[in-house]
Amino acid sequence: MARKAKRDLTMEEQLARGPMDLPFLMLVMLLVGIGLIMVFSASYASAYYDAKVGNNPLYYIRRQAMFAVVGVVIMYLVSKINYQTFRILSIPLLVGAIGLLVLVLTPLGVEINGAQRWLKIALVAGPTYQPSEIAKIAVIVFFAARLSKRDTEKKRRYTNRTLTGRTLNRLEHVGFLELVPYGLVLGVVLGLVLLEHHMSGTILVMVGAASVLFAAGINLGWFIGAGSAAAAALAFIMLNTPYMTRRIELWQNPWLDPRDKGYQTIQSLYAIGSGGLLGRGLGKSMQKFLYIPEPENDFVFSIVVEELGFIGAAIVLLLFALLILRGYWLALHARDKFGSLTIVGITTLMAVQVFLNIGVITNLIPNTGISLPFFSYGGTALVMNLAEMGIILSISRQIPAPKKD
Repeated sequence: MARKAKRDLTMEEQLARGPMDLPFLMLVMLLVGIGLIMVFSASYASAYYDAKVGNNPLYYIRRQAMFAVVGVVIMYLVSKINYQTFRILSIPLLVGAIGLLVLVLTPLGVEINGAQRWLKIALVAGPTYQPSEIAKIAVIVFFAARLSKRDTEKKRRYTNRTLTGRTLNRLEHVGFLELVPYGLVLGVVLGLVLLEHHMSGTILVMVGAASVLFAAGINLGWFIGAGSAAAAALAFIMLNTPYMTRRIELWQNPWLDPRDKGYQTIQSLYAIGSGGLLGRGLGKSMQKFLYIPEPENDFVFSIVVEELGFIGAAIVLLLFALLILRGYWLALHARDKFGSLTIVGITTLMAVQVFLNIGVITNLIPNTGISLPFFSYGGTALVMNLAEMGIILSISRQIPAPKKD
């Protein structure tokens, strides 16, 4: 019996230490590499003329490369963890993320460019990071952990002798009571992110949660109803919040304020238009020379289009598409429902983020201040993106190998 128990343990260890999905890993590393090249190309001119960074043209690329190395190491370490550990840590991770979001709203929160969304790593000193990045993955993992048990949990039964009992039974039958804990958690997180005036973060948290709920098989009627209510609430907030209303006006016509609020969008469109089919050539962008503000950040893809042209930009988007499709393929073949739901949430989050960023730089949607995964300058986002890829790779290690004929 002792030998059998040891053999079973060894099988579990071997399953958790299986090979990671190489196509997914290669696509991630390729996008990170191209992203670093484009951050350097987009940032060296603005850094050279910026006294705040010591007129050092290598300032941004050095920091981004450092974060990339840290992120890749974290991705590898996370990929080595048995992903069932994340199920166990789902509640502490969520509670910790909510706690950090609360701290952002206190005097410990750091304000940058008029928005208070950051904390210092040591709370009072050190580099800054955005707790909303942690909240996105925390919500996905928590939802996936709970919903993965959905098929095995028995529905509650209440007495039919009272009106309250009959009402609760009816609500349980249509699935309303099942959604209550998810709605409460999502409401708290979305409320805290909204208080930061972080609309793009709010949308991404909502999308990540909704994708997991949808993949778990939540009744489509409730899904549509909740989605409609959320869209209506979002529209109400946007139309009744001055800074959001102004963004919508400038989206419809950025030339209303061509020297200030509409300036970045206008310059982005100039960059895209001047790129043509083949682009100006790597490093030869004109718009990065103090025309597009902070070109290494959210609008880095406009520099990609200007320098690499339509064909180069299409290749980059193709790589993103292949990564997203591979993610969904891994979700379909995951060992269990928790792994599948987690991959769906992370992959959908990335897909929507790419779509929104491209939509912003082309003025298809209002400017929401959203970064492009692996490309936009920013340590927190890059490290968290790679950590999320590590979770997917961890799950991929336990995908059963195809049976040989």
